[in-house]
Amino acid sequence: MLEKLQRCTLCPHNCNVDRLSGRLGRCKAGKNVKLALVSIHKYEEPCISGGNGSGTIFFTNCNFNCVFCQNYEISQQGLGKEITVEELADIFIKQQRRGADNINLVTPVMYVYHIIEAIKLAKQQGLSIPFIYNSNGYENIETLKLLKGYIDIYLPDFKYYNNELAKKYSNIDNYFEITTNAIQEMYNQVGSPKFDEKGLIKSGVIIRHLVLPNYIENTKHVLKWIKENMEKDIYVSIMAQYFPTYKAKEIDKLNRKINREEYKKVEKYLYTLNIENGYIQELGKHEEEYVPNFKTLEI
Repeated sequence: MLEKLQRCTLCPHNCNVDRLSGRLGRCKAGKNVKLALVSIHKYEEPCISGGNGSGTIFFTNCNFNCVFCQNYEISQQGLGKEITVEELADIFIKQQRRGADNINLVTPVMYVYHIIEAIKLAKQQGLSIPFIYNSNGYENIETLKLLKGYIDIYLPDFKYYNNELAKKYSNIDNYFEITTNAIQEMYNQVGSPKFDEKGLIKSGVIIRHLVLPNYIENTKHVLKWIKENMEKDIYVSIMAQYFPTYKAKEIDKLNRKINREEYKKVEKYLYTLNIENGYIQELGKHEEEYVPNFKTLEI
């Protein structure tokens, strides 16, 4: 499967570069998997973190260029370590042995071929916990179809309703059309969330949305689209953890956290829509403390 990297079309940028020869596309990923951090994370949605924590695997590089990226050291600056497919499979197994409730693949699209091969190897060695595909939602349908049967839970972010905002803040074209189609494909594959007796998610889709300061109307449009276009049982996770970092510190509309008034408007609108399932994150004061320390390179 890795031979397909000779003309990489894993994500909607369709760079067609030969990653096996060392050329880099938009995401800057090369021929090998590159990881930034492997950890047991307890600050995801309750059904994901559970009691034992989620076995997060943070991949280096990204097909986005978000000016407010909280993980910019790995997504934009390339911090990480290259490993083999066999080593990735071994990491999956070690996460299960550490007691993780699932394997949480964070920003994985650049390495889908590697991931599929590693999943095959890990399952041959007894891996049985669910796999989560934790992505920005900007996905090719053809790539998602390759993942059918390997991914149990899709956790896409749905950032923007307005393509101009996507271009302005993430340097992405045709964001809305591509992401909404991807989310629908994800739902077609795994449906709405199903949980075990402990309340842990075993399969299904949860759509995440990060609320941005000064852009509450964007949030409302995103939620309205979900209500009108997804099944009634869809799960939504509203994240209020935004804080200005990376380039956003220098952008007037993004250089602050969301305030209580904005939070209340989102909360009220969410209940007005009567979206029945999901989570809304509490408005905190120290969101930056929850960003992993990628410089530890714990792999």
